[in-house]
Amino acid sequence: MTHATLARTPEPAPGPESLPTPSAAPAPQHNRMRALDGLRILAALMVCVFHYAGKGQASEVWNGSPKELFPDLSAFATYGSLGVQLFFVISGFVICMSSWGRSLGDFFRSRVSRLYPAYWVAIVLTTAACVALPWVSKPLRLDEVLVNLTMLQQPVGVGRVLGVCWTLWVEARFYLLFALFVVWKGVTYRRVVIFCCLWTVAGGLARVADTPLTDEIVMRDHAPFFIGGLALYLIHRYGSDLLLWGIVATSWLLGQRYATTALWDPNATNVYLERSPYVILLIVTFAFASVAAVALGWLRWANWRWLSVAGALTYPFYLVHEHLGWFTIAILRRYFGLEPRLTFVTTIVAMLVLAWLIHRLVEKPFGPRLKRTMKRQAERLAVRLRT
Repeated sequence: MTHATLARTPEPAPGPESLPTPSAAPAPQHNRMRALDGLRILAALMVCVFHYAGKGQASEVWNGSPKELFPDLSAFATYGSLGVQLFFVISGFVICMSSWGRSLGDFFRSRVSRLYPAYWVAIVLTTAACVALPWVSKPLRLDEVLVNLTMLQQPVGVGRVLGVCWTLWVEARFYLLFALFVVWKGVTYRRVVIFCCLWTVAGGLARVADTPLTDEIVMRDHAPFFIGGLALYLIHRYGSDLLLWGIVATSWLLGQRYATTALWDPNATNVYLERSPYVILLIVTFAFASVAAVALGWLRWANWRWLSVAGALTYPFYLVHEHLGWFTIAILRRYFGLEPRLTFVTTIVAMLVLAWLIHRLVEKPFGPRLKRTMKRQAERLAVRLRT
């Protein structure tokens, strides 16, 4: 899912001779990035609605099936998990944008300072809630909670404190691949295009190999969404190009196939809510098309300041909304007897308020401080190594 801070786009760097010159390249507009913020909060709300009303496990906290409590909403909410795919397309776009002109060290420090402070707070809050109210969700052992602080719990084989953190592991692998093959020597048009093409081919070969290791490295089911986002940023930066649109089209074709096979099974008999493969295709198409609209500047009019605020809340909201939202629902239902729909809305608002507090009290003060500290220490180490 993208969790990158939307930075101001740097001036276009020189590309191949066949590309527009830097002066002729379209100048990125700040309001386009606000539109991207709007897509980010939309994706987060889609996932939130899925966890509250489209997932069978939510029946325990509601003390009743969401399918019966929200008959109309549940039919829509079951597709909310596709907000993750929208996140991944946005992530490819934003990571390519924010890493342009940065060194490998800068890229690493920006990811660590952006992801970890809010993540650590979410781990602590969720663990505390599990200890206080184990009847809603049982807490993990202390050793498991401590491993979760590294964000490496999945490859280590440890249970997750946050259900949504599986997407962070996907994002982390994308960052690693992009850093090793692109950022290491400097982000350029040519390197990004080659990376997109090779990653696409590697995804097909990984499906042929069908081994757990290659699947973990190549991420064949998620790669098309990141690749599509990368190509769309190049379109945003340099203008339309048949090669780039070919990469986007290929990514869309592969992405819709992977999403359909992952979320729809024609032979399934024990499912919470049935999904339509055509609706899945429609939502995946929207994910690519909406980011393409941002890349082409069609959403310049979406220049409202509140979108920037919403974009800033997306990451902390995404982290806390699932488990802490379930705790809030259980309390409102069990101790206050609140009506289901009012509980639903109140919980979303409460999670947005909590996300704002985490952003203001944790991300804004500690993220930049952590980044500056790591940079100073890296500079001191560089001096020592030279002397």
